Amino acid sequence: MIHGLDTSVVMRLLTGDPPEQAEVAAAFLTRARAAGDRLLVADIVIAEAYFALHTKYKVPKAEALLRLREFVESGEVEAGAAHEVLRTPNLASAKPGFVDRLIHAAYGNDQARLVSFEKSAGSLTGARLLV
Repeated sequence: MIHGLDTSVVMRLLTGDPPEQAEVAAAFLTRARAAGDRLLVADIVIAEAYFALHTKYKVPKAEALLRLREFVESGEVEAGAAHEVLRTPNLASAKPGFVDRLIHAAYGNDQARLVSFEKSAGSLTGARLLV
């Protein structure tokens, strides 16, 4: 079976908050993996988790990105473009930032071209800037 995890489940796994739900989420992952199920995490879920970690939980950007990278590289879940984008060196201070790079990667996977007004997007392969 294939399961798509939403942001609420991912946040419980990443933060342990609230503890009761975090335990339920962890137990579900353990059972699903033991059954040979696939656990997917959509890029939008990774982006939401990044913003939640940084804004609600006050986790510095670099640490939030590291936690997300460790989560998607754990082998417990499968992620889309976020898996590769999270490997970008110095991602916390990169221009364009994490979410813009995630959008660019997702469009690239669909063979679409990113179109943006953000000058920093011009450094991304194939992006078109509107001026």
